[in-house]
Amino acid sequence: MARADTGPDFIEALARGLEVIRVFRPGRPVMSLSEVAAAAGLARPTARRILLTLQELGYARVEQGGFALTPRVLELGLTYVRSMGLWDLARPHLERLVARTGESSSIAQLDGSDIVYVARVAVPKIVALSVQIGTRFPALQTSLGKVLLAALPPGEVERVLSEPSRSGIEPRWRPTPEERGAALREVRATGWALTDEQLAPGIRSVAAPLRDGLGNVIAAVNVNAHAAETSVEKLTEEYLPLLLQTAGAIGADWALYEAVPHVTASSA
Repeated sequence: MARADTGPDFIEALARGLEVIRVFRPGRPVMSLSEVAAAAGLARPTARRILLTLQELGYARVEQGGFALTPRVLELGLTYVRSMGLWDLARPHLERLVARTGESSSIAQLDGSDIVYVARVAVPKIVALSVQIGTRFPALQTSLGKVLLAALPPGEVERVLSEPSRSGIEPRWRPTPEERGAALREVRATGWALTDEQLAPGIRSVAAPLRDGLGNVIAAVNVNAHAAETSVEKLTEEYLPLLLQTAGAIGADWALYEAVPHVTASSA
């Protein structure tokens, strides 16, 4: 009998198949046909056909006089997890950070001597430079870029910065090699970076690294503010602790995401 409150395109057989999978719970790894039918609210012949279909597909097996699920069932959940990128995992954290600070927040990665924005939650404010996903800025003059450059080996920093920027931006700050080295050493020592109108007038931001489960810096996240509205003190004293918490939370979620086992169906 078809269930109530379903649309004309509802597939009853699929719903019953999923219900059969769900009846296997901790403490009940192996169930008889009668137990599966009773738990799913199905007739025995229907439950039997579903179980045999799941067996043919590799999602169930006959075991100890009953039926049990196979590890392949994990693929159903992992498909969802793997379909989410880092930025999908990070977005809720960025949204909470923006709600608490009232300022825009972005994630960027290094591409040559530039940073490229890969995620962003913005608030409507007039700024000197427009930012959207895919926007490039010279790395050294941004807080995001300083964090990413500071994570590189010294020799790699030289090679990366020798590449011409493809951003089309002429930054205000043009440090000497000594000034650049001192700035990156400070970032390594503190674990975060600040930029104060070094890229363009009115742009002030603070950034922190995003790390994977092994502690490697894989991206950077920032809080960006207008210099006329937000002081350096407010950025570093009020927003920085929130930013560091957010970076840690995103990194923890990413580590869990990476730790999800990749299930491969048996060829047997």
